[in-house]
Amino acid sequence: MRTYQQSKEEVLEQFDVKKTEGLSDQLVQQRLEEEGYNEIASKEKVPTWKLFLETFKDAMVIVLVIAAVIQLILGEVIESVIIFLVILLNSIISVVQTKKAESSLDALRDMSAPEAKVVRNGTTSTIMARELVPGDIVKLEAGDYIPADGRLIEAESLKINEGMLTGESDAVEKITGIIDDEVSIGDQRNMVFSSSLVVNGRGTFVVTATGEKAEIGKIAEMIETAEQKQTPLQRKLDAFSKKLGIAILLICVVIFAVQVGRLWLSGADVDMTKAVLDALMFSVAIAVAAIPEALSSIVTIVLSVGTNKMAKQHAIIRRLPAVETLGSTSVICTDKTGTLTKNQMTVTDYYLPGVSHPFEDTLGENEKMLLRTAALCNDSYINADNNEIGDPTEIALIRFVEDQKESYKEFRENYKRDAELPFDSDRKMMSTVHEIDGKRIMLIKGGPDVMLEKATSILVDGTVEQLNPEWLEKLKEQNESYSKQALRVLAFGFKELEENQQITLEDEHDFTLIGLTAMMDPPRDAVYGSIEEAKKAGIKPVMITGDHKTTAEAIGREIGLMNEGDLAVTGKELDKMTDDELDQKLEKISVYARVSPENKIRIVKAWQKKNQITAMTGDGVNDAPALKQADIGIGMGSGTDVAKDSAAMILTDDNFVSIVKAVSVGRTVFDNIKKSIAYLFAGNLGAIIAIMFAVIMNWANPFTALQLLFINLVNDSLPAIALGMEKPEPNVMKRKPRNIDEGIFAGGTLRSVIVRGLFIGIAVIVSHYIGLQHSDDMGVAMAFTTLILARTLQTFPARSNVQTAIGAGLFSNKYVIGAVLVGFVLYSVTIMPFAREIFHIPEAFGWNEILIAFGLAVGSMILMEIAKMIKNK
Repeated sequence: MRTYQQSKEEVLEQFDVKKTEGLSDQLVQQRLEEEGYNEIASKEKVPTWKLFLETFKDAMVIVLVIAAVIQLILGEVIESVIIFLVILLNSIISVVQTKKAESSLDALRDMSAPEAKVVRNGTTSTIMARELVPGDIVKLEAGDYIPADGRLIEAESLKINEGMLTGESDAVEKITGIIDDEVSIGDQRNMVFSSSLVVNGRGTFVVTATGEKAEIGKIAEMIETAEQKQTPLQRKLDAFSKKLGIAILLICVVIFAVQVGRLWLSGADVDMTKAVLDALMFSVAIAVAAIPEALSSIVTIVLSVGTNKMAKQHAIIRRLPAVETLGSTSVICTDKTGTLTKNQMTVTDYYLPGVSHPFEDTLGENEKMLLRTAALCNDSYINADNNEIGDPTEIALIRFVEDQKESYKEFRENYKRDAELPFDSDRKMMSTVHEIDGKRIMLIKGGPDVMLEKATSILVDGTVEQLNPEWLEKLKEQNESYSKQALRVLAFGFKELEENQQITLEDEHDFTLIGLTAMMDPPRDAVYGSIEEAKKAGIKPVMITGDHKTTAEAIGREIGLMNEGDLAVTGKELDKMTDDELDQKLEKISVYARVSPENKIRIVKAWQKKNQITAMTGDGVNDAPALKQADIGIGMGSGTDVAKDSAAMILTDDNFVSIVKAVSVGRTVFDNIKKSIAYLFAGNLGAIIAIMFAVIMNWANPFTALQLLFINLVNDSLPAIALGMEKPEPNVMKRKPRNIDEGIFAGGTLRSVIVRGLFIGIAVIVSHYIGLQHSDDMGVAMAFTTLILARTLQTFPARSNVQTAIGAGLFSNKYVIGAVLVGFVLYSVTIMPFAREIFHIPEAFGWNEILIAFGLAVGSMILMEIAKMIKNK
């Protein structure tokens, strides 16, 4: 039997404590030794130095380090320093991101109440909350944070905000009685939970769980054990890096062996030591040329550009890889309150007996009485700072009055409150007394089921009539209709009193009914279109809420989130499902209601098991474990620090619409990263093809080591970054999310790399051959010029896999134009008189040779665009 299913006397007996006496010091000490302090223990963190060293496990990083060390030994200091700086920068970024991820647990510990008012040894005193033990008797007042989990033994108008655990903003009215059924945390009304806030009333509870055994402690454990997942791109780049690193090492070894073998077999009278070192230097240069060492930095920069674009869509990215993950998202698990809805209770309909067109030009008696009662039988208000203070339901009534061009403040000034019977959950009513038109009137509001039983008359189009069975049936039908729509219904009534009559609960009978109001937290206006857009993009939206099933299902159907045949499931129903049952029903379940933190993690894991990239929104402490477990956790700007720290992205406007917009940006970012990757590898492939052809044909090496490093400097940075600034492809939100099992070269990228690399390689080989007819030095100069120009001009075809550079708008990306111009300027430096010798450009290399090389480069670019058009047709 759960604690909430036991009577308060049974719980006190279980913990061997009396309400008035509390625990003795001896018993406290004993339990402190058994249970430990009431705090969330800090887990041992991985040292920063260890995190830093782990970043060097990447295969491409290892190859680069080896290459840099060899260059350092051979005296190429500048090149070595540049490579080391790139590696160091990437390692620092990785460590910083990892350290940030640890902050969610620290924020969770900070939420714990610092002190508690406790009864011990028959007296009440204030102690440090960490010293609480099970069985302690704790007293609560409005404004207190709950210091531990416990069973209530006293509750006087006690209301507690448990949103950090349940995700729901409404305060829970607490009771002390037994709850027979098995219910979720949100319905355990006789329990209190650590770190929730008392917003009204007083209470006393007996501590039943402390530290990591409390609900918030369990959440801390789930945060600790939730997997920190790599993004799909990170996983693919890691796998590809290992293969590329091995392949490059093999190519370098083969080329080195071939060159040394030829020298050895030729019997030429050369300095073998110098020749072998030159061959080794060239092999190392090939490794540096083949590895896009700037790739990690370029990916980081493109992701950073994406974060700036997302910030304009109200999405703040806390971890850069989240940009790419969001673009791959196939399932969005979203909260209801405040994300799909406005988080603002609103009167959406009303029923006034006999009134066909209410609230038009002039107000009838029914309308006047309804507005008066809504404004006067109401404790909420709007303060000087324009903040709404009070119960959300009553604030909705104030707004309803103001929407009818009436002032609730004027009502209250004109009709002062003389007496009141406050609302309580047992009788479900509230009454206030006012002097209206010279009469003493009691205004009443409450639940329709109670109000319809106690009323004896009804106001029909301004005339009081007896509440006959016919009118009673109409009111019940209207109430049922509202309830089926998951609307919260209130009934309103009034009663004329004797002069100076003092009201009691007995007076809340035999009154006149005015009408009904129906309210709800309505969907955000733009949500309807965003849900439709998400579905067209192949993304399944799933609602996960702490609200009741009926309400959640009604909202889900209204906004188009639930289709015919879709299911709504409660946390309790989910607990009864086996993993196999959930797996079978998962794709049909669109709404989860009254869920626990464990439920949320289970839902996320179930989708991930199906290889779906899953995003999860959340704002409360209860959401933190699932936010961390999800492929991308999305915290709400208005949420707790714990949720924000566990999330990879934060929505500043708490709006589902912003998630869908951010997905579009994320998809564009991933497209652009792939464009940059294709650009880099196509250029590198062109160089490798030219080198391998020269080795096979026993030609002179087409490039010097310095030339290859210079080409990397010119072509592996600005043009690749400029491609990261490309606008979205036309079909970006009309295609399905990509399969996470596909490689980074899938979707036509590998074909583009091979085709463009082949055209660049052929252009360089032809140029090299033309130059060799004059001399070896001229062949090197021609090959170098053609490669650097062809790789620079390749930026234009690389802008899109489906559009030509002209179709995409030749001047629509000013960064590409700038990068190409900078590339030409940097190349022009190499043919200046002072630099020719350094870059092995002979004096005979002039405008004719430049024009031939430029023509070959332009030709390769045109062939790339033609090949793209043929493929698309």
